[in-house]
Amino acid sequence: MKTIVIGIAIHFLVFDAVASAQTSLTIGTVNNSDMIIMQQLSKEFTRENPGIRLNWVVLEENVLRQRITADISTNAGIFDIITIGTYETPIWAERGWLTPLDEFPEEYDIEDFVEEVRKSLSFQQKLYAIPFYAEGSMTFYRKDLFQEKDLRMPEVPTYDDIYQFASTLHQPEENIYGICLRGKAGWGENMAFVTSLIHAFGGRWFDLNWKPQLTSPEWKKAISFYVNILKNFGPPGATHYGHIQNRALFANGHCAIWVDASSPAGFFSHPKKSIVSQNVGFAEAPKTDANIGSKWFWSWVLAIPSSSKAKEAAKKFILWATSKEYVELVGNREGWVLVPPGTRKSTYANPHYKAVAGNFSELTLKTIEETTPVQTKVQSIPYAGHQFVGIPEFQTIGSQVGQVLAEALVGKISVEKALEQAQHITEKIMQKAGYYPAK
Repeated sequence: MKTIVIGIAIHFLVFDAVASAQTSLTIGTVNNSDMIIMQQLSKEFTRENPGIRLNWVVLEENVLRQRITADISTNAGIFDIITIGTYETPIWAERGWLTPLDEFPEEYDIEDFVEEVRKSLSFQQKLYAIPFYAEGSMTFYRKDLFQEKDLRMPEVPTYDDIYQFASTLHQPEENIYGICLRGKAGWGENMAFVTSLIHAFGGRWFDLNWKPQLTSPEWKKAISFYVNILKNFGPPGATHYGHIQNRALFANGHCAIWVDASSPAGFFSHPKKSIVSQNVGFAEAPKTDANIGSKWFWSWVLAIPSSSKAKEAAKKFILWATSKEYVELVGNREGWVLVPPGTRKSTYANPHYKAVAGNFSELTLKTIEETTPVQTKVQSIPYAGHQFVGIPEFQTIGSQVGQVLAEALVGKISVEKALEQAQHITEKIMQKAGYYPAK
């Protein structure tokens, strides 16, 4: 009996020693399909690194941003790895909230990342995040529906084209809607599309003196187009549909056209993910008479908060999740059409990827390279960004303006009234921030 007791005691001592030696990483990430795949495949990482335990916090985009911003701005230290984007990275790096990343193993091949994407994540020539995937903008459409109506999608459609196509293809009685666009309020939801639309229509958020321009003719024309096309040819309850919800609508055959980020192209092309995989078409994002398309550049990236107590283990996971080997793992396990797009040049040279992604891979890379670095709009602007404004205040401005435009979309207020309110909101925030004095 004594021998058994001693054996049990030794067993628990060993177990406690192993448990105490484990490093726990809390990862905050968005509920996009690529991140869900990363979470599922992370069992391979923990198998190779038994001393590291992963705690996942997977949230809807708006909620994730609120949680991560609150954590990192208060130095709370809840997260060890955060999923942020090209908007936050340079701003948060300047504030000292992120850990610089350097000293990469030679086999990791940091130079393999698309240069424009890598540069967007640097501050004072130091890298502060690693891209997990990157995206430009794209028009997705149902080729079968276009063929039924004898329509042809141009390689670079105009917004006038899109309006006419949406009106022709709108079949609500069949649960098929002519157009799907982001209507859900949020600076990274409806305002991401709206900002790219404003720029396409020749508008701008601010003049060179940082004075808001939200009541300009360009804003009125763009927002009127946005409200009218969604009201007339969009799904009911459009204000409930952000990126994730529209992605599901399109994949399940309910959207004739969707203008959004390029990243879902692989998802839509996978027969187990999308019922329209054999009929999905790809074109550049629409342009206007100003000959400027709805430019878009974004990268979901992995970064380490300065407050993390497990930086070494966090970096080990980030290098694993953004490595060439991870791309191979996704390709072999999930299908090559689902590998993270827009980041590594070797992915676009890989014959397995080229064989299944030929319909959209070159267009995806083209849209990314053409939107970075930021191009000048029709009117001169003092800020960087295509579907966002690269200043700290935009997170608040975009969220509040997004709520006002959502009210216009459901008909609570007119477009004119919405823009007046949006102008007032933006002026107050910019004045308080010291960009220009109050009147």
